[in-house]
Amino acid sequence: MTPTALRAEYLVNPLAIQETRPRLSWEFVETEARGARQTAYQIVAATRPELLAAGKGDLWDTGKVVSDQSIQVAYAGRPLGSRQRCYWRVKVWDGRDRPSAWSARAEWTVGLLERSDWTAQWIGDAAPSVDDVSATYLRRAFTLSSPPSRAIAYASALGVYELRINGRRVGDHHLAPEWTDYGTRVQYQAYDVTSFLRSGENVAAAIVSDGWYAGDITYARELTSKPRNIYGLKPSMLVQIEAALHGRTTRVVSDETWRASRNGPVRAADILKGETYDARREMPGWDAPGFDAAAWHPAVAAGPESDDPILVAQPNEPIRVTRELKPVRLTEPKPGTFVFDLGQNIVGWCRVSLRGRAGATAVIRHAEMLDDAGMVYTGNLRGVQQTDRFILRGGSAEVFEPRFTYHGFRYVEITGSLARPRLSDLTARVAHSDAGAAGRFESSNRLLNQLWNNINWTQRGNMYGLPTGCPQRDERLGWMGDIQVFAQTAIFNFDMAAFFKKWTADVSDARADDGRFPDIAPHPFGRNERFTGAPGWADAGVVIPWRAYENYADTRLLAEQYTAATQWIDLISRENPDGLWKNKRGNDYGDWLNGDSLVAQAWPKSGGEVPKEVFATAMFAQSTDLVSRMARVLGKGDDRKQYADLFERIAAAFNRAYVGADGRIAGDTQAGYALALAGNLLPPAMREAAVQRLVRGIGEYNGHLSTGFHATPAAMLELSRGGRGDLAYALALQRTFPSWGYSIENGATTIWERWDGYVKGRGFQDEGMNSFNHYALGAVGEWLYRVVLGINGDPAAPAYKHVVVRPRPGGGLTWAAGSYHSIRGAIGVSWRQAGGALSIDVTIPPNVTATVFVPAADPARVTEGGRRAANADGVTFVRMEDGAAVFDVGSGSYRFVAR
Repeated sequence: MTPTALRAEYLVNPLAIQETRPRLSWEFVETEARGARQTAYQIVAATRPELLAAGKGDLWDTGKVVSDQSIQVAYAGRPLGSRQRCYWRVKVWDGRDRPSAWSARAEWTVGLLERSDWTAQWIGDAAPSVDDVSATYLRRAFTLSSPPSRAIAYASALGVYELRINGRRVGDHHLAPEWTDYGTRVQYQAYDVTSFLRSGENVAAAIVSDGWYAGDITYARELTSKPRNIYGLKPSMLVQIEAALHGRTTRVVSDETWRASRNGPVRAADILKGETYDARREMPGWDAPGFDAAAWHPAVAAGPESDDPILVAQPNEPIRVTRELKPVRLTEPKPGTFVFDLGQNIVGWCRVSLRGRAGATAVIRHAEMLDDAGMVYTGNLRGVQQTDRFILRGGSAEVFEPRFTYHGFRYVEITGSLARPRLSDLTARVAHSDAGAAGRFESSNRLLNQLWNNINWTQRGNMYGLPTGCPQRDERLGWMGDIQVFAQTAIFNFDMAAFFKKWTADVSDARADDGRFPDIAPHPFGRNERFTGAPGWADAGVVIPWRAYENYADTRLLAEQYTAATQWIDLISRENPDGLWKNKRGNDYGDWLNGDSLVAQAWPKSGGEVPKEVFATAMFAQSTDLVSRMARVLGKGDDRKQYADLFERIAAAFNRAYVGADGRIAGDTQAGYALALAGNLLPPAMREAAVQRLVRGIGEYNGHLSTGFHATPAAMLELSRGGRGDLAYALALQRTFPSWGYSIENGATTIWERWDGYVKGRGFQDEGMNSFNHYALGAVGEWLYRVVLGINGDPAAPAYKHVVVRPRPGGGLTWAAGSYHSIRGAIGVSWRQAGGALSIDVTIPPNVTATVFVPAADPARVTEGGRRAANADGVTFVRMEDGAAVFDVGSGSYRFVAR
């Protein structure tokens, strides 16, 4: 066993973290040995690599610690201050007390912890007009006596920025510092710029644009007196470069000695509207030594309009370009209008090569769909332009790529007095928060494979420093109801640990003064007045920290959010003392976009929506139950009992008020039964009847779901748990309207917001709310991982310390295969049915154990590796349960075959 993949606060070698007691984690190099486990570890941390290599931990040396813990090991060495660079490595002992080799060296660096660590000032342009939306260009020349041995640039903006040194772009981040509540907390980034600096003259430069801080934001036009400038009037920049030379630190900081200009080529830049670039205004060499900046003027002190916000190191992966796509088709639906089809709905922007006369303007529009005439359909953007404009300087081919905007699109329309474009002239740049891929799924069914692919693309496109509901229209908010239901699918697909760490801070910042959680985070529209406290939305303030604990064993996040969670439950309880959530329900969305919202011939106009009081009470119960579990994990025994008792009172009230003696739940909807089952609200004796009523309800809709955002994943999981996995498979494989398959058959490459976003013969749904890239209904992905593949965690052993592998083949599938890369390592499952036999291949990472359920009538007919499974090396037969032989295994790879 050799440790590998060392991380600090979920990140690989972070240049700036805000924690002085970071949590350390590691995995293990894959081994074919079965039952590999860690029994002890030793961590050594040092201030210099040579000390670490010599085994001298001048910061921390744990010695041999008898423990199997390989994740969330909190640093407990010498106190750390700002800028402290920490080199560390780890070795472990296995089950036979044999030490491993030392891991490769890793490191972390503490960021700037105090405001006094910053000598830089916020700077911007001198007295710009509010109506001037051009980007601000900033530069400062400085001299170094020699190249530095190390140099770190710390940068932030009220707006979005691009940092440059000596003519080169610094880092691969986009739209930094990303969206937070700028009045409370602003993120900064750290970059190693050692290789950028040289002896003699150097130039630090930046472009800063409005971004979320001063640009258009979502509903601002409808909810405030102004569509822009919600946080402030104009953007500003903060830069601090610290270069080590000859044992001393030289600082180059943003201040009023910098020069500023708004006469550069970026004439307008807006997250929602797009970017305008005038190539005739390019300033060659503006960011490098030798440029004449005499026409520029001094920068001015700028910055927050209220008290200084807290500056924090960005805790999650930045927005990066992660891949490029080339278009698959180019059409000309009318003369001079060219439409590129990428073949995939994406989020990001385009790089285009264009030719034309000087002053010609290329208008580049982005859309998710085409209308019947083959033109881009923009009605669903609700006034957002998603339009970039490039004004050519003339001459040879010119390349344009925007910097300070992003779009949701599959189709790109280019118009203008231009030479005819070629298919090869456009490249789509896919960008998102660069959380690592964690999951994989494939099967013998093309439709399920496309469904998983659509879910992945949808999640990818809605990770922009926060989990947006959609990436294209005038919204792009961190809707909490959507991510609450999608969170487990999100975690299976990508490593969301650091991402959720960042976003839960946004949720905390957005809480109302009375303790209500918001419906959106960040919340720029008056968190005490609107978009606050809705059942199933605000509850994400409880659900997300719990998911972080279940999947990553993050007890620190749980502890940080615990008081807010209890205040939320206490508030609901005070306002609804009878246990039924009737009062103070905010916008009261209910099971959003359920069957009653569908507009199609022969589709029922009622019967799909669970009564909102029933929905709200189910959400109240769910959050109360989770708070009780949080209290147990955190060792708060009295609280655990208090909230467990409250949950029982809510469940009892739910049954008295909404459940009849015959098991009928008020409203008699699919959603009502699914949510009651998922929330354990029913007495055990009534669960089977609830499953039967759920099945009957699906039959009344001719084998389709009538559920919305919240109840859809619950229905799929509860059908499978309740013995009707056949029906769950039928729903997943359904191709007729409304279903996931219907959208796929109609060209969907991402998940639609509505079941009926587009219907043959009717066309598009109401353009006021009709996204074609919206992950909520993609929460069925959890079912693909948990049921089809059978990868499940054990509640008693969080973060997949113990795995329950229980695939449930069905739906006519002959095989399925996939994996989930947990914080402890990759868990793989594949199964195949052929010739009357079912084979299941399982891979369990080192230091993890598993219980494997093999569908079989007789354990004697189950083999592993060609031997009777009960006698196989590292395999223990446990019991028969619900038509499956149950085996315990340690780490390693196994092949079970049942005949």
